[in-house]
Amino acid sequence: MTIEIRNETTYTVDETEFVDCARSVFEAMHLHPATEMSILFVDEEAMEKLHVQWLDLPGPTDVMSFPMDELIPGTAEHPAPEGLLGDVVLCPSVAAKQAAEAGHSAIEEMLLLTCHSILHLLGYDHMEEDERKVMFDLQRTLLLTFLASRGKS
Repeated sequence: MTIEIRNETTYTVDETEFVDCARSVFEAMHLHPATEMSILFVDEEAMEKLHVQWLDLPGPTDVMSFPMDELIPGTAEHPAPEGLLGDVVLCPSVAAKQAAEAGHSAIEEMLLLTCHSILHLLGYDHMEEDERKVMFDLQRTLLLTFLASRGKS
């Protein structure tokens, strides 16, 4: 699995943690071992430009996902084909504000957003209530499984 990380902000990012999180989700979703994706950390100004350009919405947002090869999850018996999953663009300063409001750490918020975005790249959505429940339940399971595994060596 190739997970490229680029940080274009002054925010300190532990790249290994995000690679490990993405790998955990890739394995749980039975993606091909050669699957590729990137995570880009940007400031609010850059995120606002993307938000306006792609969604025609004002202001910065927390995260955006840009799928490439339209991969879908596989199964243990039939892993997803090899491909380029896509790009995740995350804004640490917006995530930190949301984390403060939610009462957890900025890193937990950004890891949650990473799981959330990977699910979007795999075709999950939350526009309808039934889709929302499926996606958010899966996101929670993936994140909690990863967070539980972090302390183990």
